[in-house]
Amino acid sequence: MKTKLFICLLAFSISSCNYLDHDESDFLEKEAVFSSFKYTSNFLTNIYSYVPAAFGTIGDDAMRSAACDEAIFVDNLSPVHSFNNGAWSAINTLDDKWDYFKGIRAVNMFLKETEGQEFEDLKHNEDYNDIMAQFKYYPYEARFLRAYFYFELAKRYGDIPLITTLLTEEEANLQKRTPFETIIQFIADECDAIAPHLPISYKELIKSETGRATRGAAMALKSRALLYAASPLFNPNNDIEKWKSAAKAAADVIDNAWDFGYMPLPDLWSLWNNNYTNNNELIFGVMQREDNWFERVNFPIGIEGGGSTGHCPTENLVEAYEMQESGLPVIPNAGYEHADPNYDPQNPYEGRDPRMYELVAQNGAWWVYDQQVECWYGGRSGKPQKNATVTGYYLRKYVDGSTSLKSEFVTSKRHVWNIMRYSEVLLNFAEAMMEAYGDPHYKEGYPISANEAVKIIRERTHVDMPGYPDNLTTEEFKAKLRNERRVELSFEDHRFWDIRRWKIADQTTDIYGVDITKNEDGSFNYQKVLVEKRIFKDCMYLYPIPQSEIYINPGLGQNPGW
Repeated sequence: MKTKLFICLLAFSISSCNYLDHDESDFLEKEAVFSSFKYTSNFLTNIYSYVPAAFGTIGDDAMRSAACDEAIFVDNLSPVHSFNNGAWSAINTLDDKWDYFKGIRAVNMFLKETEGQEFEDLKHNEDYNDIMAQFKYYPYEARFLRAYFYFELAKRYGDIPLITTLLTEEEANLQKRTPFETIIQFIADECDAIAPHLPISYKELIKSETGRATRGAAMALKSRALLYAASPLFNPNNDIEKWKSAAKAAADVIDNAWDFGYMPLPDLWSLWNNNYTNNNELIFGVMQREDNWFERVNFPIGIEGGGSTGHCPTENLVEAYEMQESGLPVIPNAGYEHADPNYDPQNPYEGRDPRMYELVAQNGAWWVYDQQVECWYGGRSGKPQKNATVTGYYLRKYVDGSTSLKSEFVTSKRHVWNIMRYSEVLLNFAEAMMEAYGDPHYKEGYPISANEAVKIIRERTHVDMPGYPDNLTTEEFKAKLRNERRVELSFEDHRFWDIRRWKIADQTTDIYGVDITKNEDGSFNYQKVLVEKRIFKDCMYLYPIPQSEIYINPGLGQNPGW
């Protein structure tokens, strides 16, 4: 009997099919699938659907930001809290992405079955040349997705099986784990091989689409993969050549930034949600259908048509945003400069880095429905109300405040999740350069220096933060640079991984918020308070291999400590 295969006609944002399942009543013959351009295109679209947005990655609603020092998720029943209280294991897994191997298998099948395909039955169609112009990119897009899936697996589990051919189930269940370094080299080599064959953009092509893999996406993935490989978690002996390789990979993107359209950086207000069409620095992302789910989860309680609070940004993160005029920190233990003496802890939100106001809705901010956010004790969105913010802040980034949840007028908005954007590449470059050369102004053989890369980000329109002072020591510059990454990429699914690859997660377990009380004269008192003390063990730098997979294939073994 001929093999039959189910083709999911799905948008990018919904769940993937299990291609290992078979049902004679619902499946198409494999030969019919890959001889049809329509079904072949849909098959690739389904592979894209394995790429997740970070909205609701843990359980139904929580982001990984709530599993690090960026946020607390207000729903105590959410599984994300198991990350923080140590109640996860190889049996009780969280964020289990072993299923990426299904996406990898789909890619391997796609590459095998489409090799040499010319869709003979369409040769006499008027649009045949247009079809083949689209199809020529498909194998390279599929290889990009496979490389992306491998990176997502490797950063979680370390050593993993490397499978590049279509295996039987029996063969797959006998695979051994391949060293992390080999996986990263595979990713880098794949990115080098496919980048020249991918378009810079799809905007001017026959079928313009957002969200497909581009040349810049392949190059940026290589930059990220090599940065992780050079980091302390995976480079314990601090091999400087790995940092140089990471710097070179990021520099290759920077060299092409103007040609690829990533520069000049858009202004700060054009980065999120309904302004995605103006976000030219977006390299790779997931566009989600119009809905209001993220707003329902994260809108403040206490307002008409309010939400359920969701993610509460921490005081740890808010404190990381510097004073705009001086560029100085607001805390004395920042590790790079003394605290700004003009910072007033009883007027804490005045004169701060403008990026902070895009991150949080703080007490007194005018936001949803043009109402003022009241985070103080007794305020409409403050304690002691059920589900009120536990940190004194509400999440604003990615949350579209123009959405209406009022029963008489409910609206929806489109959201775009940034997976890669140019500012990350600049920060990758600056970090790798500092670790490789230790000089913020070194640029011999490179397009810019680490210091210049940071200036591009801080001088963005509507950010206008001062550059780094020249008198910082190497270690102070590195500390300030890590802080830059923290504030620029907040809630973009970097911090959770950064504190692991830097091996500092054990230093981030004290989670702070602010208690706010209102005085009779209308002023407020702000008191920093410890809200949560989390658990972190060394074994948690990597995920456990799911025990269910080890039962199937004992040869996988388990990561240390699990």
